[in-house]
Amino acid sequence: MDLVYGTPFWPSTFNSTFNYSALQEDISCDCLIIGGGMGGALTSKLLTEQGINTVVIDKRDIAHGSSSANTGLLQYTNDKTLTSCINTFGEATGVRFYELCREAMKQLAQIADSLDTDPWFIPRTSLCFASSEDDVTLLEEEYQTLKRYGFEAELWDADKISQHFPFSKPAALYTIGDAEVNPYRFVHALFESANKRGARIYGQTEMIHCEYDEDGVVCHTSNGKIRAKKVIFAAGYETQDIKKDRGAYLKTTYAIATKPLSDLSEWFEHSMIWETARPYLYMRTTPDGRIIAGGLDEETPREDQREIRSKHRGDTLLEEVRSYFPLDDLEVDYAWGAVFGNTNDGLPLIGTHPDYPHSYFVEGYGGNGTVYSMIAASLIVDAITGKPNPDMDLFSLTRTSKPSPV
Repeated sequence: MDLVYGTPFWPSTFNSTFNYSALQEDISCDCLIIGGGMGGALTSKLLTEQGINTVVIDKRDIAHGSSSANTGLLQYTNDKTLTSCINTFGEATGVRFYELCREAMKQLAQIADSLDTDPWFIPRTSLCFASSEDDVTLLEEEYQTLKRYGFEAELWDADKISQHFPFSKPAALYTIGDAEVNPYRFVHALFESANKRGARIYGQTEMIHCEYDEDGVVCHTSNGKIRAKKVIFAAGYETQDIKKDRGAYLKTTYAIATKPLSDLSEWFEHSMIWETARPYLYMRTTPDGRIIAGGLDEETPREDQREIRSKHRGDTLLEEVRSYFPLDDLEVDYAWGAVFGNTNDGLPLIGTHPDYPHSYFVEGYGGNGTVYSMIAASLIVDAITGKPNPDMDLFSLTRTSKPSPV
């Protein structure tokens, strides 16, 4: 699957000194992780901290799938509001989901602080504005819901927004406890940490197929076999090509990184910005003074149109940014498109599947994929180490309706 096209920004910010060559022999391990992106990186970090013999493979170079295109906004809030989660799943499940996202944010901050390589993890506030007057009621209701269940938030009116930014909107939710990150550096830093703890990591090593028996799994690659007691499928959107039942739908999203700007002083707190419209525009800054913006989700274009489409959509995104921050030196430096997925009910897919013995799946689909991957890594490591955790039931791969409350 062609996950990324155009020219993503993040690979230009880091050159790893670690060499993850292709597998060339038959090996064995306790846990095999298939996927060298964020889900695999976080899971390998936690597994090796537990002393578990871990192997990671990826058919590409490490972090060159969706992680290179991830725009690095980390939030406990979601595309699906807490109010909507409660309406869909019930109070206990909806609130617990948001609590898990908040806990995952804290865990990501702790992990980022422990790494040898700086992942550019910076705590940030967030501003979600009403795209039109019609959405003000939605934000007011969400503000009351967040406050009722102990989540910190403020409801800003048009005057307060215009006091802090060079634009105004009818209303906005202002939240704390979020962060920005360089996802490419973060994935590499996580794998460096896992590697130092004994994880064996192989790039350019594609899973051909897996065989399941009473003792575990045998993964066949082009140049060797891997015998594992457990296998964790963390192949991102390509997991849709592994499982029989896909459980998600895929589209294409677009992003840009501007050239470094001389003055971003009008951007209050460098807050991460997004909106209520769907698909939504979102914006953040970088440590070197760029603006990263994304959105314009659409059906995936034909292969021969993708490169030029990413450039054209990048130009559109730049004009969107300019309408909020009319800076003289705004110019696109990098523009890219990427596959993006979501589930029908808005929750990620995490856990086991009856058709795949000794296996776990990390499918952190949605606009909060890194946070979902953190939740998945914690839940799966709990399961592998024999620690019961009922939260896994919320994200069942075989759910057909409401997850059971916990």
